[in-house]
Amino acid sequence: GLDVFLSEILWREFSAYLLFHKPDMPEQPMRPAFAALPFRDAPRELRAWQRGHTGVPIVDAGMRQLWQTGWMHNRVRMIAASFLVKQLLVDWRAGEDHFWDTLVDADLASNAASWQWIAGSGIDSQPFFRIFNPVSQGEKFDPDGVYVRKWVPELAGLPGKHLHAPWTAGTDVLAKAGVALGQTYPRPLVDLAEARMRALDAYRRTVKGAAPPDATSEAA
Repeated sequence: GLDVFLSEILWREFSAYLLFHKPDMPEQPMRPAFAALPFRDAPRELRAWQRGHTGVPIVDAGMRQLWQTGWMHNRVRMIAASFLVKQLLVDWRAGEDHFWDTLVDADLASNAASWQWIAGSGIDSQPFFRIFNPVSQGEKFDPDGVYVRKWVPELAGLPGKHLHAPWTAGTDVLAKAGVALGQTYPRPLVDLAEARMRALDAYRRTVKGAAPPDATSEAA
């Protein structure tokens, strides 16, 4: 626990260092090539993400927890952020603005650096082509479904094998759990596999091959 705590302190200080040297970090990608990434103007999907109505349970659980409490676990922040930027291909700055408005622990530097980390446009970021699968992430980090059932209670009756992907359940299973997709719980905004390929195609066409910045020279 101590090592994790110290690493988070270091990330906080690193984010502050970046913001000091790059005061436009909350607005501009630190890797210039990412400015050409063709983000989508999708206000309906953005609103669904903000309110936890994407049809993807682990994402919805996190976004509802954020909306109701002003906080959510770092792992779910990454899953939800990746879904917005990559599966929905919505500008990371829209997510950054929403987190700034809703997080009780919002910090300008950490928020901006973290969103650029997810988007692949920052320094020491995860590659853009690393796209979280929210279903497998849910199964891995919420294997018993406790988190999803708490924040998405309309799915509480689903068996564990379908909880993180209710669209895979048969009509009899859904009916027994009291779930009507498109009525009591939304269908997914996107097909996850197709959305992943759309994001990768956008990345290959506009960004791939751009050299990542050097942390020292870019921030100095």
